[in-house]
Amino acid sequence: MSSRRLLLLAARILGVCLVLSAVPATTATATTAGPPVAAAAPTVSEGEVMPHLQALQQIADRNGGNRAHGTQGYADSVAYVRKALDRAGFHTELRPFSYGGAAGYNLIADWPGGDPNHVLFTGAHLDSVKQGPGINDNGSGAAAVLTTALRVADAGLKPTRHLRFAWWGAEEGGLVGSTDYVRKLSADDRSKIDLYLNLDQAGSKNTKQWLVVHDNEHGETEGQQAFEAWFAARGIATFDIGVGGSDHESFGNAGIPSSGFSTGISDCIHEACDDLANVDPQTETTSTNALLGVVWQLAATPAASRH
Repeated sequence: MSSRRLLLLAARILGVCLVLSAVPATTATATTAGPPVAAAAPTVSEGEVMPHLQALQQIADRNGGNRAHGTQGYADSVAYVRKALDRAGFHTELRPFSYGGAAGYNLIADWPGGDPNHVLFTGAHLDSVKQGPGINDNGSGAAAVLTTALRVADAGLKPTRHLRFAWWGAEEGGLVGSTDYVRKLSADDRSKIDLYLNLDQAGSKNTKQWLVVHDNEHGETEGQQAFEAWFAARGIATFDIGVGGSDHESFGNAGIPSSGFSTGISDCIHEACDDLANVDPQTETTSTNALLGVVWQLAATPAASRH
């Protein structure tokens, strides 16, 4: 999560905590009505998610303790994710950009099929800060998105919407990679993106509620309702946050509806201690299954044109 937006999100999270302390636990769970969770959505276990985080930790260990933009650690992280996607049958592409005098890359992966005029886009930033390995911020989100994409391939999913996944570079520099990607899209390509879903810090310890993005400015309800319904069905509390602080902001600034969620800022944000021990495996698995459930549901849902 970019450092220049940490104070804003921290304030929002503090507000959430104050609300939680003032209301009974039974009222903390979101009650917003939404479409039913797709019954056919798969679920994954801790053993299917955590190996990706272990691999990212090992990459950081081999490269000076981080996976930051412009370093070999980031390049190796991209290579790890891309190799898994290529093997699974995705069409992958590196989208280059430059920041701080160094070359950067966004990794984009498209799953064959689905209506190309209605794109369901899911992403997470893959880079860390130079001070640490960035396993919760944001290896956790990147691993959840990768696990979801691989499950799409395992199932041979035939979606109604076209599915696109992304792993963004240089988010820690100020949403640089995702902003560059969106800026270079034509107006027509932007209009084809029905919804962007973002994960940032998906495995924070001591998580009591999931912070769901509400894009009220663009009238987005489909994603937020799907996430809130998934969590509510399992008795998990949610609170809404606005668009800002991570890569969904790049899409929102371009008028593209967005949602997604975070488990909040961890104790080791942007520090060397943001390592594998900074991620709660159960929280990470819950986050991944939430994303799976919502992607499965929305992939099968036709959408009205945004043209």
